[in-house]
Amino acid sequence: MESESESGAAADTPPLETLSFHGDEEIIEVVELDPGPPDPADDLAQEMEDVDFEEEEEEEEGNEEGWVLEPQEGVVGSMEGPDDSEVTFALHSASVFCVSLDPKTNTLAVTGGEDDKAFVWRLSDGELLFECAGHKDSVTCAGFSHDSTLVATGDMSGLLKVWQVDTKEEVWSFEAGDLEWMEWHPRAPVLLAGTADGNTWMWKVPNGDCKTFQGPNCPATCGRVLPDGKRAVVGYEDGTIRIWDLKQGSPIHVLKGTEGHQGPLTCVASNQDGSLALTGSVDCQAKLVSTTTGKVVGVFRPETVASQPNLGEGEESESNSVESLGFCSVMPLAAVGYLDGTLAIYDLSTQTLRHQCQHQSGIVQLLWEAGTAVVYTCSLDGIVRLWDARTGRLLTDYRGHMAEILDFALSKDASLVVTTSGDHKAKVFCVQRPDR
Repeated sequence: MESESESGAAADTPPLETLSFHGDEEIIEVVELDPGPPDPADDLAQEMEDVDFEEEEEEEEGNEEGWVLEPQEGVVGSMEGPDDSEVTFALHSASVFCVSLDPKTNTLAVTGGEDDKAFVWRLSDGELLFECAGHKDSVTCAGFSHDSTLVATGDMSGLLKVWQVDTKEEVWSFEAGDLEWMEWHPRAPVLLAGTADGNTWMWKVPNGDCKTFQGPNCPATCGRVLPDGKRAVVGYEDGTIRIWDLKQGSPIHVLKGTEGHQGPLTCVASNQDGSLALTGSVDCQAKLVSTTTGKVVGVFRPETVASQPNLGEGEESESNSVESLGFCSVMPLAAVGYLDGTLAIYDLSTQTLRHQCQHQSGIVQLLWEAGTAVVYTCSLDGIVRLWDARTGRLLTDYRGHMAEILDFALSKDASLVVTTSGDHKAKVFCVQRPDR
């Protein structure tokens, strides 16, 4: 663990790196794009008493903070065009895989990349606060704790590290198996992660108290802590879904066989009260699950794949998959994003397809704007799009990346979108909506 003096010195040292997601559904509308009472869970941390157990590059002049406002030379890409971003963070030297915003103030971002590096930086001007140093593999997971006091980073090898944001000190680290996903508990300094050996881990930070939740003998590919803070939904490579009791360390429900998926899970989301979960898979299905009963209450499939008669057996899962999904907070709607570029808006009350919005490239992730029926998508064409889920209409889009967008985050007031890309950059876009 790094001492305060060492951490402070590291933070003051200028960086050496170059800165530069039912077959009986009815399609209501298809939009083609032109080319282009709550349970407090704060006690969970206290209840965890039983434990189961390179080469330096020259610094580019004028970019001392690691950010630029103009496109950089030397990045090869076919997406030349306007840059709508306000700030570009360019301290990474390879693809930037993940981004998260601090939940309390939404003024800081943490990004991780293929360069084995993670950085905490300021959204307003791109100023670097500190580097989360010490990773030796691609940083694929990064996020702030519920109160923004801690930031965690995880790399593909399974090395997880946690820093205290105000002191910039590393306060905890752990080496697990190959990392699949990582998420903070919504109300406590507790970190969860899923690994390739099938385990889900839960640590109290920084003292390190640990529980493990043993799944099948295959990777735990995705997971989500439910809003009550007492349960988590975890998906696995063999298509099974487990709903875990975090305090007891035991599964409440296991969905497998026809109840589970027919391929590895890719994503999971829950609605606001945690009564419903939505799971996605490479089998192209999204399953609506009651977290209370553990029963599947709805199955959604893409019309685009089902309507292609020439697809051979097994081809569907190879050519398409569910990449991202989520619930609207103000209407009974769910959005599912597919690798073939389809954004499907489903009406949960009738379990029918309400709108289908086509992208020119695969969807990487989608996010609902809080308190509205607007859904944001980012895709492999490097564009962020805003859709009105009530009408299926495209509201606006934001461009500026020279390669695919790999992750994005939305501020609580939906005024900022922060993206990361294969062009080695992270960008901050100011969202301007005429209807607000």
